[in-house]
Amino acid sequence: MMLWKEMPVEMGNGTTVQEFTLEGFPAIQHLGKVLFLVHLLAYLASITGNAVIVTIICADSRLQTPMYFFLSIFSFFECCFISAVIPKLLVIFLLGRQTISFLACFIQAFVFVYLGAAGFLLIAVMSVDRYMAICKPLHYPTIMNLKTCFLLVTACFTLAFTLITSLVVKVSQLSFCGPHVIPHFFCDLGALIHLSCSDTRSVEMLVFVLALLILLTSLIITVIAYSNIVVTIVRLPSAKERQKAFSTCSSHLIVLSMIYGSCVFIYVKPKQTNKLDSNREAALVNTVVTPLLNPVIYTLRNKQVHQALRETMCRMKISR
Repeated sequence: MMLWKEMPVEMGNGTTVQEFTLEGFPAIQHLGKVLFLVHLLAYLASITGNAVIVTIICADSRLQTPMYFFLSIFSFFECCFISAVIPKLLVIFLLGRQTISFLACFIQAFVFVYLGAAGFLLIAVMSVDRYMAICKPLHYPTIMNLKTCFLLVTACFTLAFTLITSLVVKVSQLSFCGPHVIPHFFCDLGALIHLSCSDTRSVEMLVFVLALLILLTSLIITVIAYSNIVVTIVRLPSAKERQKAFSTCSSHLIVLSMIYGSCVFIYVKPKQTNKLDSNREAALVNTVVTPLLNPVIYTLRNKQVHQALRETMCRMKISR
């Protein structure tokens, strides 16, 4: 962080860049109060839903297994992920304050991309966990113990931090000559690179390579894991067993399809020019819609979580 405070970013006339302006959604800005209310409700619902999942998993001893441990980490990550973006968007809708300081902008960009990268690595780990549980059930309790789970989560966040820190620092060292209007509702790295008057070819290629590396690595691991899972499930003798095995994975697959679809659309392309408008809508899906739907999908489609939630609510009613 100190690098960004001390680093002068010069404009064309020799003055230092102090702030950027977030454009948001100019075409519908006149609906600011309505948009504020809609996004506030979505934000609160998402935070509440994911917090409920974390609380239930921590409180119910039956859910303290590797699968639900990873799910609780993923839900906590979702709360942090949307909190990096949505509060500023709410301020824009309500008060029309669209400026953000240079330092705050790059902190937001770092937190958003870092949590996004860590999330994709965590998704790959969750896929491997499902593979071990279904395809290697005898070895599963031994391999996927508490220590292994903690090490895997730590590895996800450490690797993401290492990859993303160098990228964000490199982007922050570019020159910004104006205009300083970011055509997005948060400090997106692609939009910041597009605003720079420096030679950005190397940075654009680095963004593309890292995005491809993280997304493809996660996707390949997930595809291999679920391909083996499908083969194993098909070979199960009983229809009841097949249904039970598939039900443990279906929620994860629905969430995966939404996340991968929007992120591949946003990041896996070498050029950001002329694609920023479409990025806004795709990013909105990732930052508002997906985190909002995750608790619903995992709660309604997972019988154990659903049962634990109902029992918790019954205990709360009795205690009153």
